[in-house]
Amino acid sequence: MLLSLKRTILSFVTLILTLPLLAHADVKLPAVINANMVLQQQTDAPLWGWAEPDEKITVTANWPDSLPQKTTADAKGQWQIKLTTPSYGGPYTVTITGNNTITLNNVLIGEVWLCSGQSNMAMTVSRCQNGLAEVAIADFPQIRLFKVARAVSNTPQDDCQGNWQACSPEAIADFSGTAYFFGRTLHQNLNVPIGLIQSAWGGTAVEAWTARSYFDKLPNIDVVLNRWKDTKAWSDQDKKNEKVRYEKALTQWKQAAKKARTNNEKIPGKPSPKTEPLKSQNYPSNLYNAMINPLAPFALRGAIWYQGEANSRSGIPGLYKDQLTALITNWRERWGRGDFPFYYVQLPNYRDPQKNPSEFMANSPNAGWMIVREDMLKTLDVPNTGMAVTIDIGEAKNIHPKNKQDVGRRLALWALAKDYGKDIVYSGPIYRSISFVNDKVIINFDHVGSGLTFTGDALKTFAIAGEDKKFVRANARLFRNAVIVSSDQVKKPVAVRYAWAVNPNDSNLYNKEGLPASPFRTDNWSPDEK
Repeated sequence: MLLSLKRTILSFVTLILTLPLLAHADVKLPAVINANMVLQQQTDAPLWGWAEPDEKITVTANWPDSLPQKTTADAKGQWQIKLTTPSYGGPYTVTITGNNTITLNNVLIGEVWLCSGQSNMAMTVSRCQNGLAEVAIADFPQIRLFKVARAVSNTPQDDCQGNWQACSPEAIADFSGTAYFFGRTLHQNLNVPIGLIQSAWGGTAVEAWTARSYFDKLPNIDVVLNRWKDTKAWSDQDKKNEKVRYEKALTQWKQAAKKARTNNEKIPGKPSPKTEPLKSQNYPSNLYNAMINPLAPFALRGAIWYQGEANSRSGIPGLYKDQLTALITNWRERWGRGDFPFYYVQLPNYRDPQKNPSEFMANSPNAGWMIVREDMLKTLDVPNTGMAVTIDIGEAKNIHPKNKQDVGRRLALWALAKDYGKDIVYSGPIYRSISFVNDKVIINFDHVGSGLTFTGDALKTFAIAGEDKKFVRANARLFRNAVIVSSDQVKKPVAVRYAWAVNPNDSNLYNKEGLPASPFRTDNWSPDEK
């Protein structure tokens, strides 16, 4: 009897010890590969995961002419295959078999886009213009949504949290408005399934979304990195000190809030616990590691990007262009799909309307907004990029303008024209060249569409300067598809600026397709030179 009891105990202990091995032997998939997903059409779509080392894996899809794909997990238990996807359609089933079997149902084949950035990308449909009405009619089962849960990491991660959902009023309310209106425009014009992957976090900087090696040696990057130079992990004592500090601040706030309610006064802002710097969402590369790296190499058509507000503090011309170019290069190389399309939103009008359209605001804390906006314009020289101009749909008092419908549509115009062969005008006028005839300046543009036009009774927010670099308000008029600028105060002009302000207020140059011209300047004078 005693021997039998010992054998029972030994068997139980053996079972307990081998359970982790049995669990490890099961095939596992990253979150982005799951039921309800959209796979990019007409490509070799990577599927990957984890299993027991040397485990045999078979992946089978049930669309026509699909052949089973077989591989073996490597010594670390990692495996990857590529499925050749057909033209758009579905729903289909994908089955992954190893020591266990995983069946992914309701899989569609279509167009997949990564949608990333800070708060204006994260801003939900429910918070957008006519948000409740937009949510109520968001019944598009062939649009699929994947929202990456917010996370940070100091090292690259191989998985994230999230799940694919069919677009419905219930699913869309807390999804990115910019991404949704972009995807909806594509779906309605192409009539194919659309997969949207949202990976966004409010208040975050471009360097947090980029692998460290891609920006470490950029010119002027020390301005960004110096704030993190002496960052160290918190000790246990640091954590205790922060807990004490926060609890004391919270107690004081509760007392102040109670007093404010009693006196019918404004309640002060509630304190927040401090984040350990190394775990900050803005620590360089932390979001790339946790929220971008795990998505690769999931097959994409391209990416859209709405960010820049957080980087407007530096005020260094050219820095944001370098950083955004580094991010684009980083993502393209991580995915290994060549120069996939990357379309982004130029910063809109913001803050109080500026009465003098020529002022550079060198001494203003808002000057960086214009610098980042200009850097975005210059980033168009990166291959296969595009920019949605939003200088006409911002809000003076709201850094999160509600009209995301036009933002998404303008991004989608680039994709429809450049990636899907639609014969449409996809950009507003972009400054191309300048020439001088006596006291007049002739400005030519790309993307004039069927012609230049303007709203109101006259062209506004143009400014002109001579060799003294003093800008004055200019008279501007259309001549064919050019703008002629002059001023009685400037007999020998050398430079012109248009809508050169954080909020130029009355910028009104468009093409006849209704797309606004980007702000621009023809000089390269530094802020100190006004």
